[in-house]
Amino acid sequence: MKYMNNNPFKTAFDSLEEFADVISEILQCSITIEDANHRLLAYSTHDERTDPARIATIIGRRVPEKVITSLWKEGIIPALLKNNEPIRVKSIDDVGLGDRVAVSIWNKDDVLGFIWALEIDKALTEQDCTLLKAAAESVKSKLLQLQTRKNKKEERSQEFFWKLLTGHMKVNEEIIENLHAFHITPASSFTISAFQFQDDITTEEEKQISYLLQTSQHLKVMLYTIDCNQLILLTSLDHIEQPFHEINRFVEAFVHNMEKRFGIAAIRPAFSSIYKDYQKIAKAYKETLRVLSIKEKFPSETANIHSYQNMGIYQLIDILLEQRKHEEYENQALKKLHEYDKKHNSNLVETLEVFLNKDNNVNDAAKALNIHTNTLSYRLKRICEISEINLKDPNQKMILYLDIKLQKFM
Repeated sequence: MKYMNNNPFKTAFDSLEEFADVISEILQCSITIEDANHRLLAYSTHDERTDPARIATIIGRRVPEKVITSLWKEGIIPALLKNNEPIRVKSIDDVGLGDRVAVSIWNKDDVLGFIWALEIDKALTEQDCTLLKAAAESVKSKLLQLQTRKNKKEERSQEFFWKLLTGHMKVNEEIIENLHAFHITPASSFTISAFQFQDDITTEEEKQISYLLQTSQHLKVMLYTIDCNQLILLTSLDHIEQPFHEINRFVEAFVHNMEKRFGIAAIRPAFSSIYKDYQKIAKAYKETLRVLSIKEKFPSETANIHSYQNMGIYQLIDILLEQRKHEEYENQALKKLHEYDKKHNSNLVETLEVFLNKDNNVNDAAKALNIHTNTLSYRLKRICEISEINLKDPNQKMILYLDIKLQKFM
């Protein structure tokens, strides 16, 4: 290997592994090179100077999620995403991270990856940091080549995913064969999830989405695509003991991190039932769209409900709504209560709705209404007298609950 122009990194190298070793030899420290989503691309091999975080990164081929979270909290990653100067990182014992210096690998306005240099035996000098910055510039072309190949593969996988979502590929054997072709291990069970953004997803937001999906290590995202203002995922649920709980946690964490790290708020999450048959992907996708539609119509009632399974009676709300419109039906008990509220400037319908929402729990309903339980008991008594309904009859309560929701939407 021949160095040119007194810059030890201005040289031809066959692989990123070879380049990592060159940096390690010159700076006399352990080196790792990652892509923009913290997946390990290369690491120096001719030394034993390391720490637990680096060992875990090498074994897992990506930086552990707990390390990434700590680096976000400490402001290290936000700083790396804003400038191209080397940044000193002090040890974070809780995640096994020792002292190191990090530098971003930039191509114009985009971060392609990072180089990390451990400071085990010595601290890097100002001259060392200048060399590290030069190394980041020299390795840029290799990362651009990797990114181009990755983008082409993603285009093909997204086209395949859309065929599944729209039901244009229905033969199970063909689906499994395509998954293997994309080096995706078919899951024994899966779910489709979708996230609805307020506006169409921008190119910058696509990068942020990719970052979160690839750095999250709790659930495996097999395929994903973007459609205007929606992000759609096929997620593996292999070896998950409580799948509904875990996918619920996953979608809420995604929404939380998009807002906390990137300032993108008001994302609506939804996910389908759990399936084992890949021929049911189109059906699962329709379920997620159904959940998003319901959440849009009843935002407050369904704010904390994300799964089709847990939508309960809301799964049937559109069917019931059409029937009520067709029959021109009117609930006489509710009509009387509305007339009473209008005449006496009271809120008996609201009281009834809160009481039913709280599953007839007087204490919870009184707390939600910010009134004393005795006041609530009096109101419930008046509701029964005026409307001639029996709140101890489950059939009457169910139809009242449904008609209150339908009236709100109508």
